[in-house]
Amino acid sequence: MRAIYATDLSAASDAAIENETCLDCLERIGVDEIHLLTVVPSNVHPGMPGMDLEQRRERGLEAYKSVMEAAGFDVETHVVRGTPYRRINGVAETVRADMAVVGSRGQSPLANRVIGSTARNLARTTVVPLLVNRVEREADDPEVVREHLFQRLLFATDFSENAERAFGAFNYLRHATEEATLVHVRSPKDELDVDPHERLGELADTLAQWDIDTRTVVKDGDPAEEILDVEASVTPTTTLVGSRGRSRLRRLMLGSVSEEIVAGARGNVYLVPPPRTAGYKLL
Repeated sequence: MRAIYATDLSAASDAAIENETCLDCLERIGVDEIHLLTVVPSNVHPGMPGMDLEQRRERGLEAYKSVMEAAGFDVETHVVRGTPYRRINGVAETVRADMAVVGSRGQSPLANRVIGSTARNLARTTVVPLLVNRVEREADDPEVVREHLFQRLLFATDFSENAERAFGAFNYLRHATEEATLVHVRSPKDELDVDPHERLGELADTLAQWDIDTRTVVKDGDPAEEILDVEASVTPTTTLVGSRGRSRLRRLMLGSVSEEIVAGARGNVYLVPPPRTAGYKLL
């Protein structure tokens, strides 16, 4: 598998990239090639006084590259200009990445709603499965919040095609997964022709074949709020969820469950979007 690893070379990025357990988790799910990417803001120009930003970022990427190569990955580096989430998506398509990884300090939900963040913008627009690797919010020398990225998964499903596609990620995530919690939130708009407990039970049976200990939860209420409540109570290392892939304008206006989970989750989030094109392969 080929991964894009986006970094701003901050202390938060240091914590995520230099954590041996996180890197081991990526290797266990099949990642063997990493494209390290940093984006220089388009309003910063080489001729500006003191702005040797590209050179400094190239040096920073080389240091990260050494860490990842020592962990056994093939690594390429990219320094590009523009808007971070747009360039991350662009490079992901160009190199035909299977997933993207971005660190996030997990700003307060209010800050995310008002000004947005690279992680939240990627949640709206990502073209490949996106891992938001949560880092401590306030610490000067931060650590990753939950090291074992895929050891304990919370899978949220509305039984849609998008959710089914996200569940398919267990085909490779299972190599690093020991426990899973499957949750469905009922709402008045549900048009299910079977009992959600039965549907979750079928998914749990699939995971049991891979020796993953599984529990199921059915709740009623607002999907994002209830999923985040379950996340707080079972403390998974990562929450797995599918994206509906609406148009970006509609998502900016209305938001989505997946965006609210990316903004509000305490731990990591793995977001699986719809295929970008008919010919684009998701593992």
